[in-house]
Amino acid sequence: MAKITFHGAAGTVTGSKYLIEAGQAKVLVDCGLFQGMKQLRLLNWKQLPFAASSVDAVVLTHAHIDHIGFLPRFVRDGFRRKVVCTPATKELAKLLLLDSAKNQKRDAAYLNRKHLTKHSPALPLYDVKDARRALHRLKAVARGEWHELSDPIWVRFHDAGHLLGSNMIEMEIRDRDPPLRLLFSGDVGRYDAPLYFDPSPPPPCDYLICESTYGDRDHPDEDVLEILAEKVNQAYARGGVMLFAAFAVGRSQQLIYLLQVLMHEGRIPKIPIFLDSPMAVDATRIFRTFSKDHDLSEGELAPPNSVLDGPNVELVREHNRSKQLNNVKGPAVIISSSGMMTGGRILFHLKRRLPDPKNTILLGGYMAAGTRGRDLQRGRPTIRIHGWDVPVRAAIDSVSGLSGHAGRSELLRWLKDLPKPKKTFITHGEPDSAESFAAALRDQYQFETVIPQLGESFELGE
Repeated sequence: MAKITFHGAAGTVTGSKYLIEAGQAKVLVDCGLFQGMKQLRLLNWKQLPFAASSVDAVVLTHAHIDHIGFLPRFVRDGFRRKVVCTPATKELAKLLLLDSAKNQKRDAAYLNRKHLTKHSPALPLYDVKDARRALHRLKAVARGEWHELSDPIWVRFHDAGHLLGSNMIEMEIRDRDPPLRLLFSGDVGRYDAPLYFDPSPPPPCDYLICESTYGDRDHPDEDVLEILAEKVNQAYARGGVMLFAAFAVGRSQQLIYLLQVLMHEGRIPKIPIFLDSPMAVDATRIFRTFSKDHDLSEGELAPPNSVLDGPNVELVREHNRSKQLNNVKGPAVIISSSGMMTGGRILFHLKRRLPDPKNTILLGGYMAAGTRGRDLQRGRPTIRIHGWDVPVRAAIDSVSGLSGHAGRSELLRWLKDLPKPKKTFITHGEPDSAESFAAALRDQYQFETVIPQLGESFELGE
């Protein structure tokens, strides 16, 4: 008998961890960090109800921290086997895990230095040494080919269209005839998204584990280039700086690519762009290495496979240069991370730019509950940064077309031709979103749906 247990992304969006047990094998699908509200972040410190050393393999859908960010801690706690992913995910994980470790160390040091912690002292969840040990466990495999994780569990990757190297995971448990088939959606990307190809059609399965990040709503039906041009021209008219909080991996590359297309076509003025993120600069090198994974159909640039080239683009690595950006008057674009404004250089830019009504803060994509990005979306008059309440006077705007997640209608479109599974588990969504999407699947496709709770287990098969 096979079993699945939901140790993350159940009743919430982040912390993706699904434990599959079959025969003597244990496989963990994703190994992500909980993010957002404090009660969720505290779960990262809670001991898992199974031994890390008992797991035979980890398989990853993609490189975002809510899907891979717990790996260093998992290795520290005793995991010593392989972590299977695509080649692009392996390269991106090097950036993201090392950066995560450095950020945690830096944030803990800042809290201790400013006496802003109730702990004595505040400690990081893991360090750079732990991250390096986790990276040594990564094994890259190609999409479209079957790979044995641990007898009787095999997996095959299909493009999810969400991020460079992202996948849905097709799994077969081959201790019966026919095999028991599971499909893990990972994060499903959008149709016609810049830089990424459309998500591959889902293969037939007995059990579907499906995300529901946007399960209760759709993105506006809008041309992302047209909307971005409108927002940039409005920000240009204000005369200040447009600050874009972007994920260093994926969103930053999309944004600069689209801005370059618009400038090339004369739809927005040629203004300076500052990419203030060493990790985003390094990620761009990886994007170029895997250029065959790019869909660059939005416009013709010279050269056409360039994402960040251009005399108006400055790639900012040094901390001192980042501080000098405080003196930039605008019009200009500053792109910085993290995307949900939970840490990193973006916080210092927000402190500088939020109080001035000439400036524009541009949001893109999902903002988890408890993050500063969500607070700005909801119109909070002040934002807490480094122990200070910073007034929000800048214009707050958004470009939802840059979201990496499929909206409700796109998820339904993705599943439209899938033969009905025996059961569909709705994960990776806040409660309202998961419940709404589960109802839509029941009503439109007659799927039997379950919304698992954190830590809940289910027997699979007969």
